[in-house]
Amino acid sequence: MNKLCLLGLLVSLASQSAFADSPAAAPLQDKQAFIANLLKQMSVEEKIGQLRLISIGPEMPREKIREEIAAGRIGGTFNSITRDENRPMQDAAMRGRLKIPMFFAYDVIHGHRTIFPISLGLAASWDMQAIAQVGRTSALEAAADGIDMTFAPMVDIARDPRWGRTSEGFGEDTYLVSRISRVMVESFQGHSPANADSIMASVKHFALYGAVEGGRDYNTVDMSPTRMYNEYLPPYRAAIDAGAGGVMVALNSINGVPATSNTWLMNDLLRRDWGFKGVTVSDHGAITELVRHGVAADGKQAAQLAIKAGIDMSMNDTLYGQELPGLLKSGAVSPAELDNAVREILGAKYDMGLFADPYRRIGQAKDDPADTYADSRLHRDIARDVARRSLVLLENRQQTLPLKKSGTIALVGPLADAPIDMMGSWAAAGRPHQSVTVREGLRRALGDKARVLYAKGSNVTGDKAVLDYLNFLNFDAPEIVDDPRPAAVLIDEAVKAARQSDVVVAVVGESRGMSHESSSRTTLEIPAVQRELIKALKATGKPLVLVLMNGRPLSLAWEREQADAILETWFSGTEGGNAIADVLLGDYNPSGKLAITFPRSVGQIPMYYNHLRIGRPFTPGKPGNYTSQYFEEPNGPLYPFGYGLSYSTFSVSAPSLSSTTLKQGQSLEVSVRVKNTGQRDGETVVQLYLQDVAASMSRPVKELKNFQKLMLKAGEERTLHFTVQPDDLKFYNSQLQWVAEPGEFNVQVGLDSETVQQQRFELL
Repeated sequence: MNKLCLLGLLVSLASQSAFADSPAAAPLQDKQAFIANLLKQMSVEEKIGQLRLISIGPEMPREKIREEIAAGRIGGTFNSITRDENRPMQDAAMRGRLKIPMFFAYDVIHGHRTIFPISLGLAASWDMQAIAQVGRTSALEAAADGIDMTFAPMVDIARDPRWGRTSEGFGEDTYLVSRISRVMVESFQGHSPANADSIMASVKHFALYGAVEGGRDYNTVDMSPTRMYNEYLPPYRAAIDAGAGGVMVALNSINGVPATSNTWLMNDLLRRDWGFKGVTVSDHGAITELVRHGVAADGKQAAQLAIKAGIDMSMNDTLYGQELPGLLKSGAVSPAELDNAVREILGAKYDMGLFADPYRRIGQAKDDPADTYADSRLHRDIARDVARRSLVLLENRQQTLPLKKSGTIALVGPLADAPIDMMGSWAAAGRPHQSVTVREGLRRALGDKARVLYAKGSNVTGDKAVLDYLNFLNFDAPEIVDDPRPAAVLIDEAVKAARQSDVVVAVVGESRGMSHESSSRTTLEIPAVQRELIKALKATGKPLVLVLMNGRPLSLAWEREQADAILETWFSGTEGGNAIADVLLGDYNPSGKLAITFPRSVGQIPMYYNHLRIGRPFTPGKPGNYTSQYFEEPNGPLYPFGYGLSYSTFSVSAPSLSSTTLKQGQSLEVSVRVKNTGQRDGETVVQLYLQDVAASMSRPVKELKNFQKLMLKAGEERTLHFTVQPDDLKFYNSQLQWVAEPGEFNVQVGLDSETVQQQRFELL
């Protein structure tokens, strides 16, 4: 062991010993008594220090951070991602008067070192076991790097795909997102967030962030209470009920009141009605932004509004430290209000096990990995399996897919060999050189069985202003590097490869920065230079397979006419190239289903399957005059929620009900026969929807209420059973009462939200 490592070990051991003798080290068995005792010993300065959550970065040098920590002026940090980064900061905390431990947070959204498909892709798996595996693996990796908390899951309902953060969430449906929300929290936190292999979940963005006006990030949200309670709030509630220890507060306003100063949202709803006892964290700089929102005249008023609303920690914001001493002195903020915030922060640290052992996840220097970024620390098998489950087959005319493992394949497109894009947004500690691209995946899978001719074909975009924006805004260094050759030269090269091949695979769509925070779009089209490439490839007459990489629904009406097959791959993570090759070559039968509707054009937005019933609905096949419709193009989605093809085919019988009536306190059973009518074994997702026929207010045309994913061998048939209970029929009425109103209901079962068969029952 070298001298530096030995010194670090001695410091850590000494700090841990010192912690055991500190005033904070009262008996730990009684959480509330322990925290109350600690609060009594804290100075006002030390209490305010606990409210500061500091970003590791250029804003404050590391030496200054350690000095501030030792002085009790920082409660936690984020964006440090290795043990040797975090250990000196925890050592500094142990040198403090009360030795209150730090916690270390990070945006672990869809993986930590192993990057899994983006959240929208995970949702497309409709596979709760696979999603749980993602959360657990992510927690294991993050905890092994000394991270205590993640700002995840992101459970904002997204129905306007222009919003760049659509990629970060789980889609449009309340029920599906709520189920995933619960699974992710339980997986991150494991049996207890105090365990060394678990991290605390901080659900975000509370609340309604996915409904920002016009899909423009950071914009306003104006929403009726009934829509909030029925559609947008349940996923956050599911996370709280699952035990999420933290809540990250949204940047948007809600009906004119910013979430960061919204006492109804933070105190009345979250804490009083939902019983949340954890820590609340502002989003980055959100307290200062109250001035720009126009609800605070200056920083002092902003700090006052935020702490009174119930914002415990100030993320990368200086106002609590600057303004709270004066606000306390003047009486504008009471000592009790300060203590309330500090109590929740200390409680979160207690729940993470940090008072019992400040080095619980950091460990000792002698146990640090020899190479933090070693490939051996990745979980590639799990990543490949989950990525395959997330892929959605949108089109497959004349069984173009799977491809033959022989002959010549032309692989073209700006995203065919793009390792950094494969990871998607918020790729945590993932490293691009560890990503498998589509080009590499096909090469590995085919070996010398088939020839692959590669040509880039085009750049991601031909718009320099867009390119400059993406390279400047989203990342530390430019990551989209254009091929400097003229567009015509790139296309000619791709066409030449296509003409020499039996089939063309074009990997097209968005760079990862185009589906990211602050990357809202006015169009959902694939960039023009890529469409020109597709047009030229189509003209060769060769079978054309489009492999999409994107973080939102795209307008694909034109592309659908050009392509013989379309495979939606999202941004599929570290093992994405291998997973895509598995599906393209038939080594894996795709089973993904869309978790969000694909509109025909941006003009149809918002488009989502469970919209409210209206008095003049458009009916396909009937005249559209004086109905709710657009007259320039076909109505309805291009690809509906729940849609996805397979290399096999499946049939679902009409549902059979155990009873045509349902009483309060009872349940009824819905049964369907599902058969694999194809020639290959495969999985599908059978979806159950309910429709309230007549209620006290307009209700959705249908709502997802359950689903089952099952594997069937070719020709195999199985009976599935679903249980419907009165709670499944409840909704918040116009008085915000949670009720199931007597009357008739339609139960619908099918393989997507549109192709269903139904039966009717009555709630007595």
